Amino acid sequence: MRLIFKFLSLTLLVWLPATLSFAAKVDSLDIPSAAMHKTYKAGVVLPQTYAKSKAAYPVLYLLHGGSGHYSDWLQKTPDKQLLHKLADQYNLIIVTPEGETLGGYLDSPVQPDNKFETYITQEVITKIDNTYRTTRDRKGRVITGLSMGGHGALYLATRHPDLYYAAGSMSGALDLNFNNWKIAPEFAKEITPRFARILGPIGTTPDLYAANSVVYMADKMKTNEVKLIFDCGVDDFLIEPNRELHRRLVYNKVPHNYTEYPGGHTWDYWENSLPYHLLFFHKILKANGVTVM
Repeated sequence: MRLIFKFLSLTLLVWLPATLSFAAKVDSLDIPSAAMHKTYKAGVVLPQTYAKSKAAYPVLYLLHGGSGHYSDWLQKTPDKQLLHKLADQYNLIIVTPEGETLGGYLDSPVQPDNKFETYITQEVITKIDNTYRTTRDRKGRVITGLSMGGHGALYLATRHPDLYYAAGSMSGALDLNFNNWKIAPEFAKEITPRFARILGPIGTTPDLYAANSVVYMADKMKTNEVKLIFDCGVDDFLIEPNRELHRRLVYNKVPHNYTEYPGGHTWDYWENSLPYHLLFFHKILKANGVTVM
């Protein structure tokens, strides 16, 4: 069932001609969390048209990985103008919220100060909607991310289908049981205490790892009808959990877009993957009648 497409360069039709200029603006926004008694920053990319328009704009929430922070998508892509170009091309707002180092984008059942599910779905969305002209409806709100952020995007959209119309994942850690990843023992030893902080020791609380893993949420995905896109590199250590979710969605007859590309767990891969997600989202937003012309 799996399709492996040739990995095309960024000069495909998903891009505007390179000769055009991109003038998107980037805000650094403080977003306090009453749930965690902290204030985090978020990057907000506003398309060039936003300043002169009175329209409400759709919003893409773009999540970082487990070892990163909110600024990763703005600083670590090979093309530092990637988000600027995409915001201008598709006339939408891109928000890069903070998820902390392996915060999991979940409300931890064992660590009271880790409530990133509440933060992203309630506090961040509220702040963005109250600060900018946004489409305040799920029809104009989409979410995706890389690695931990890929899992987080599918996790949040599956648990909160009233908030997001479509969701994606790039190289997602879709099974939080890292014993099912293809990683070296040294890496497993390094991340064990980080996962234990949010889900308990894996040997004693395996039910918490399974209950919070997207790979086991195919039944929920079938009932909530969120539009789905996810992909993974064939050389990525997270390829098997991605294949397993694809198999489960196929078995459940859940419509979704799944692709495997050449590549591994790298910024080169994610820079190439993100434009395909934006194209997928744009078609959906256009069908919903919320795109800005």
